[in-house]
Order: sequence, then C-alpha cells, then structure tokens
Amino acid sequence: MPDSSLRVGGFVPFTSIDYPGELAAVVFCQGCPWRCGYCHNPHLLPARGHQMLDWKDVLAQLEQRRNFLDAVVFSGGEPTTQAGLPQAIRDAKRLGYKIGLHTAGCYPERLEKLLPMLDWVGLDIKELPQHYESLTGVPASGARAWESLALALHSGVPLQVRTTLDPAIPGHHIRQLEGQLREMGVTWHILQECRPPVAEEGTEADLSLPHLAHVIR
Repeated sequence: MPDSSLRVGGFVPFTSIDYPGELAAVVFCQGCPWRCGYCHNPHLLPARGHQMLDWKDVLAQLEQRRNFLDAVVFSGGEPTTQAGLPQAIRDAKRLGYKIGLHTAGCYPERLEKLLPMLDWVGLDIKELPQHYESLTGVPASGARAWESLALALHSGVPLQVRTTLDPAIPGHHIRQLEGQLREMGVTWHILQECRPPVAEEGTEADLSLPHLAHVIR
C-alpha cells in the first residue's frame, strides 16, 4: 500500500517570492527520484529525512494563518513523488488557499491529474531533453520533464518555467533551450543563479530557493 500521508521535510510559514504576486506558505515535501549535483536542498532527496513534520500540524498552522496568506506552495524535493499530495492539496484548498506547485516534472502522468487542482505551476526545466541524464542520473528523465511541460502548457494553468544556471551546462545549451521553450509557447522563463547549500551538518537546513538571475518573457 502506498503511503497516503504527506511526508513534510520543512515548512516556511511566510514568503512573498515563491508564488508570484501572492503571500504564501511553502510546504517542502520529502523525497525526490533525481540526483542533480547542484540541488539546493539535498536533505530533501531521501524518502524520509531526519527532521520530519506532521502534515496535520502544518495544516493547523495554515488554518491559523488563512487571514494573512493567499496561497500554499508545495515544493520539494519533488512533491509529485508522494501519494499523499492530492489529499494535502484538497486539505489546503478547503481552507480557501490558492495552490502552487514547484515540480521538476518527474511524473507527467501524475502532474496531468493534479493540474485541474492547481492555480499556478513553477516547472523546473533543467536542460535540453537529450542532456538530462548527465544532470539527474536517471535515464529518460528529459523526456518526462518535457512531457510535463507540454501538459502544463496545454492545461492553461499559469506557468513559470525555471532553469538553474549550473556551471556545467554550456552557454550554447542555454541559448538553444530558450529558443526551444519559445517555440513551444513558453512566455515566462526564469534563469536561476546556481546557489549550492551552505549549511553544515548539525545546522538548520536552508529551505530558501535559488536566487533569480534574470527573467525572459
């Protein structure tokens, strides 16, 4: 039986930058199937972490803050890894929140089912499809991510595409990537500064997101 409760690896109760134009809380979901070397929050990669939060406790905090916040963003890790994500989204929606999702598009078939429940998507497109495996360590990961991109574009849900400027990615790949995204109809593409985590073992994890380098519209 799949785990039906949301595994939460971190919680940020207030942010003004993680859901464009809205004040939001961010729920960091534990676990990711990919192993990108520049991952900003590597402590969220394992299916279970050392400092797990109870979703019911997080939900109680969201209920207390619903007069102050507009939205809840599910980030990670990779939220779509978890069987409990759809119910967690429904829980947050019942409190009146808009729902945002940060995803790398690892599971397009799951994203397709979630899209009708979402108000905004931040999709991480790392590279051209044929170069993904060298970043994620997973065969066919590029095909999955770009299939997710096509599904998100077709859905009509507001979409922000983000690319992290890993120094290992050649500049001409980024230019080709930008051109291919425009051809697909992407109108909101952000390049993010690659900012590896600096927290040492035993210190509090850094749950912020990478800095934005610039925006291409």
